[in-house]
Amino acid sequence: MTILDWLQDYTIQNVVIGAALLGLISGVLGSFAVLRKQSLLGDTLSHAALPGVCIGFLIAGTRNIGSILFGALVSGALAALLMLALTRNSRLKTDAGLGITLSTFFALGVVLLTYIQGTNNAAQGGLDSFLFGQAAATLRSDLWIMGGITVAALGLVSLLWKEFKLVSFDPSYAASLGLPVVWLEVLLTVMIALAVVVGLQMVGVVLMAAMIIAPAVAARQWSHRLEGMVLLAAAIGVGGGVFGALLSALSRGLATGPLIILSVSSVVIVSLLFAPRRGFVWEIVRLRRSRRRLRYQQVLTTLYQLAAAHADSRYRSGQGMIDTYHGTSTQRALRKLHRRGYVVRHAAPPEEPNTAGQWVLTPAGIHEAERILDSLGREAL
Repeated sequence: MTILDWLQDYTIQNVVIGAALLGLISGVLGSFAVLRKQSLLGDTLSHAALPGVCIGFLIAGTRNIGSILFGALVSGALAALLMLALTRNSRLKTDAGLGITLSTFFALGVVLLTYIQGTNNAAQGGLDSFLFGQAAATLRSDLWIMGGITVAALGLVSLLWKEFKLVSFDPSYAASLGLPVVWLEVLLTVMIALAVVVGLQMVGVVLMAAMIIAPAVAARQWSHRLEGMVLLAAAIGVGGGVFGALLSALSRGLATGPLIILSVSSVVIVSLLFAPRRGFVWEIVRLRRSRRRLRYQQVLTTLYQLAAAHADSRYRSGQGMIDTYHGTSTQRALRKLHRRGYVVRHAAPPEEPNTAGQWVLTPAGIHEAERILDSLGREAL
């Protein structure tokens, strides 16, 4: 099958478009969840959607996607409101409130799912696919519902961009300006529930939490501004979703939802490792450079202090003496100082052959040592 054949395939078209919509809304709304330090919120709302899926099925009497997604939205919104009520009106921390809400609603969902499976209703077949997703079952009518939810959510973000931005970074200041902080937080939380609803068909209840958080976490490594973070998170979400969907189409038999999550997670791993100034690799390089700089600064100031103690700016310090003082070899640091013109080797006269190989500060080295010591003195103050 060629690429053109894939693009013309009805099922693949639905899966790719659905994955793109999911990545778009997840990246945008997940950014606010990450900035508000509510990464567990996506996990809570996705698990809390399960009882809504079951209730929607019981009310409709059939596996109607509209009823099921509406039930999931109501259930997720109730879970979000319960979590906010617990954390604001009790001494519970946010993580405790999220944990209580997650376990309670998910347990209720499992009970309802078990009950439905025991009713011998032929229409309930495949209902448990909402646990892990069944992207291949996505219909064009489902895409219209997912697209409508995505457009509504993105429209609200555009309309209330400044308010959401302020609430995410400094809710106290937002409250002092008279903004309805509580209602804005409720609205943001309900909108994340909307993103969960969009992803139920594609990746399911269990994996949806990763889709909410992963694109935002990856984007946060590369961007220092909310605007850039949101746009990049949306791009990562869309790219990971489409790539995972196409990879699933290429490898028949592999589930689409997990492949989408793995695709986005791979971007997170690369971002955590290699993002400039924030990645682990860059951090290791920075630490090694800092240690080398600290070592040569220590050796330079040692030479300066020895010269000051002997009241001789041309005081000659032997390699062995410097090594003993620092308890390790300082040869590499001295070579670096020599390359920078801060020290020179003493040229021993014929009558003093034993002084060969000793080190002497240059005027540039004296100036640099004084600068370092002055800087350390200011930091101590």
